[in-house]
Amino acid sequence: MKIHKEGRRILFFTLLVLLVLNLLLYYFNTENGTFNRIFSAVSVVLFLLILQFFRSPYRNLLLHEDLITAPADGKVVVIEEVEEPEYFQGKRKQISIFMSPINVHITRNPVSGIVKYFKYHPGNYFVAWHPKSSTQNERTTVVVESTAGPEVLFRQIAGAMARRIVWYVNEGDEVSQGEEFGFIKFGSRVDVFVPLDTDIKVELGQKTKGGQTVIAQLKTQTPTFFG
Repeated sequence: MKIHKEGRRILFFTLLVLLVLNLLLYYFNTENGTFNRIFSAVSVVLFLLILQFFRSPYRNLLLHEDLITAPADGKVVVIEEVEEPEYFQGKRKQISIFMSPINVHITRNPVSGIVKYFKYHPGNYFVAWHPKSSTQNERTTVVVESTAGPEVLFRQIAGAMARRIVWYVNEGDEVSQGEEFGFIKFGSRVDVFVPLDTDIKVELGQKTKGGQTVIAQLKTQTPTFFG
């Protein structure tokens, strides 16, 4: 277990502010020891909550060219056939994973391949499960031409708490399955859009682990151990 690079500055300044506030209270509010102790306890809890949010656990990544792995830790909240208007401009299967504040918020490449399209969209901050969040919230769209052939689109979506999306990919980059492609700070969701003939391997409400849980299998010429 380590602390993700996106959280180091936040954790440092949070610790510094809380330390200063506690020292000021103990220096100028000596007659109210009970309040000071409560404030200290709350400070510790707050810091630990932020610390766990930026944890980066070690993962044994699953690598297979026609399997799509979960791009994030969380819960499957959408599996449906939809119209994807931004890139494909046609029907695709959508799998959405909601990430609560207690989940690891690293986002990972669900497939290996070449980034064919990338776009950042500024936007609103509806709660991540709101239907409008996919098209109106702050978000990024990444399309990877997978090594298996089909193109896979995945989208980071900011939620009501998330106020910053970070990404590490650009058009033309070669990416590897399971590697980090970004981070969403404080609550969010990730949508994945796949061809209609893709075999979905998860169910609504199922918990996922980024880089490990198989969420779908692309149709290819070569059969695999998943059938």
